[in-house]
Amino acid sequence: MSSGLRFPAEWEPQSAILIAWPHAGTDWAERLGEVEETYIALVAAITRFQPVVICVADADVETYAEMRLRSNRVDMERVRFVEVGYDDTWLRDSGPVTLVSGAGHLKLLDFRFTGWGGKFEASRDDALVSELEKLKLFVNSSHQVIDFSLEGGAIETDGDGTLLTTWQCLHERHPEANRDELSRKLATWLNQDRVLWLDHGYLEGDDTDAHVDTLARFAGPDAIVYQACDDETDSHFDELKAMGEELAALRTKDGKPYRLFPLPWARPVIDDGRRLAASYANFLIINGAVLMPAYGDPADDKAAAVLAEAFTDREIVQVPCRPLIWQNGSLHCITMQLPHGLLG
Repeated sequence: MSSGLRFPAEWEPQSAILIAWPHAGTDWAERLGEVEETYIALVAAITRFQPVVICVADADVETYAEMRLRSNRVDMERVRFVEVGYDDTWLRDSGPVTLVSGAGHLKLLDFRFTGWGGKFEASRDDALVSELEKLKLFVNSSHQVIDFSLEGGAIETDGDGTLLTTWQCLHERHPEANRDELSRKLATWLNQDRVLWLDHGYLEGDDTDAHVDTLARFAGPDAIVYQACDDETDSHFDELKAMGEELAALRTKDGKPYRLFPLPWARPVIDDGRRLAASYANFLIINGAVLMPAYGDPADDKAAAVLAEAFTDREIVQVPCRPLIWQNGSLHCITMQLPHGLLG
């Protein structure tokens, strides 16, 4: 990493978590009541440890969200609302990717968001970072628009110059580019020393083309937590086994194998004949805690135990996320961390 800026790991100090409140104009409309309960539980969990910034579509949405949160005794001293337009609430992919420096300057990287390769309308989501910048939400920072399709859920960093991503997603977004070219671009923009690629791993019901944050996550410079499957009859078994073998073959900067923490496999969740993507790898790291998606499955507590082993210095908090996977994402997908110093 040659410049003073670097891409921090998620476990580094944060100013807040950024989310967007679901409303009737989003894809959540059909099951809005259910998903609101998840958002309330999420905000309640975050505010135990740090602030949360909630994007709201208009004043009515803000009034309603505040009422729901207050009625559930959420610490409103740690809640900040900002009125801005958005198509949907997957802020991991439309929110800012932030670089930090030792001097306290931060840089907001504003990549193109295309609705996961043009699958959905995303013009307001694509403009979200610029709109938040206009509202002067951020301080001590500069803003760089990059004409390149990249979602936050597609990249994972250890904070020390190593990036982990999946070939399926990046190749789907940029079929004309080879791996070396994509590695150079990612390493340059994100100021990384190296890019590690996974060729295996997917989840049915995932429309992101195999985002890495549903599959494998750093738990430190020498540790990776990943979604495993121990059911040989399951359609995911071969691919996730192959991914586990790929991860075992990866090496740290020091040439050592990573410490690997396989997560248990939840029972299949079927909705109207459609398999939903219930991944425990879609957890969120915040100041002092790891928020874990829970699906009302016997494997929930086992997953929490694995995360407790991987993150020995943090409390593991389960957040009910079964309503989220109806729209093909989970806990990490609806959140974006804002590094320390980014908010005034």
